[in-house]
Amino acid sequence: MLKLAPVSPDPFALRRKTGDLAEGAARLAQDLEAAPVAKVLADANRTAVRRGATTAFGQMKPQPVDWFTFEDSDDDTRDWYPQGLTSSSDAGSGPDAFIASWYWKPELATEERGIRLTFLDPEKGRYRHVLAVTARPDGGYSAIDIHAGGIAWYRHYLYIADTVRGLRVFDLRKILDLRSVQDGTGDRDRVGRKGGRFHAYGYRYILPQCDSWRLAALGARFSFASVDRTADPDFLVCGEYVDGPGETGRLARWRLASDGTLEHRDGVASAADAYRAPVGKIQGAVSHRDTWYLSQAGTGAVRGNLLVGPAGAAPEKRAYPFGPEDLTVWRARRQLWSITEFPRRRALFAVPL
Repeated sequence: MLKLAPVSPDPFALRRKTGDLAEGAARLAQDLEAAPVAKVLADANRTAVRRGATTAFGQMKPQPVDWFTFEDSDDDTRDWYPQGLTSSSDAGSGPDAFIASWYWKPELATEERGIRLTFLDPEKGRYRHVLAVTARPDGGYSAIDIHAGGIAWYRHYLYIADTVRGLRVFDLRKILDLRSVQDGTGDRDRVGRKGGRFHAYGYRYILPQCDSWRLAALGARFSFASVDRTADPDFLVCGEYVDGPGETGRLARWRLASDGTLEHRDGVASAADAYRAPVGKIQGAVSHRDTWYLSQAGTGAVRGNLLVGPAGAAPEKRAYPFGPEDLTVWRARRQLWSITEFPRRRALFAVPL
């Protein structure tokens, strides 16, 4: 196996492209009341089963030390696929919570429904989906058509990987409640303002995008995201999924400012460093105390791998579940959490660091 080797970080330079995103989000917030993360968790309407029955782990040994399974409608669906995962440990404050991203991928061609975010309370085992949207200065809004392969929660911002563009940014202080101005949640088959009402495909809460970081030049990809809070300053970590024969992707890290934004100069955030991954098919990566953790995809019939080691060395390979995705570190518990994507094998799970 190859080593995690340093490469040029230049291709990962990001340019801030706020445009009218902040104006659109602010306009929408004039008409809908904002709900903090704690309220969304308190309003959770679905149940996650702690250490519930699942085939996600197969004959993996040792088994994960903790996990949650979803309700059957979320475990079975072939319309939504979980991808990204982050936690309040990444954020550094707020109520204990996980956030997972799902992208819309129906088997039959139909209207794009974008990405949804799952807010899960690990103590109560309850969760709720929130629809991510882009808002316009006229107060309208629509779904977001991206893969959302990785997410990272830092301070009050949520960063979502946008594969060929860079990063989309959302303010978690501005989750908006449709029921604050109307009875019910609108039409389950509509999104936006229509007929004098607000619609979000039946979801009660929406989260409008407020900012964007776009690649300064073509060539890099954003397939996953995480936060390293053991660095000084903290890092945002992103990287590339590639699956061509013999190909390996790259990983990059950006310094994070105390207000939750990327450190930048004149609107450009340059990556602090970058590395060549030792293998292909990397679905998630995080650095923690000078050690890298990489989740590698298998197939629907072959479990994935967890690769662990410092930069400059060939990593150790450990057993991992089927379909592992994005990664997040829960520092207080010294656990590495991930989420699996395959229908009927979906779980949010932890292994020791």
